[in-house]
Amino acid sequence: MDEISWADFEKVAVKVGTITRAEDFPEARKPAYKLWVDFGPKIGEKKSSAQITKHYSKDELIGKQVVAVVNFPEKQIGPVISQVLVTGFADENGDVILAVPDKKTPNGAKLH
Repeated sequence: MDEISWADFEKVAVKVGTITRAEDFPEARKPAYKLWVDFGPKIGEKKSSAQITKHYSKDELIGKQVVAVVNFPEKQIGPVISQVLVTGFADENGDVILAVPDKKTPNGAKLH
């Protein structure tokens, strides 16, 4: 594993946001949802694509808080421009389980 400096880590803006909307993303190569995530007044609402269909339904995602990287460049994924990277961990089958705070956290809060 490559070691990074504290300064490198500080460059990555990892923030908490709340999913406000989730839609199917049929154009994606692998099953995915289109997500809209509210990061509070400073950052606002951002779009993302997430391959989380194995563990989550669209309905259960609404109101769920997630951890995301908000300062990567935007990425075109099919017809969607993904503005943030919603994070998670692969289970034993490679399906993504979201990284989430275990208590309610203000939208836009920074990972320390």
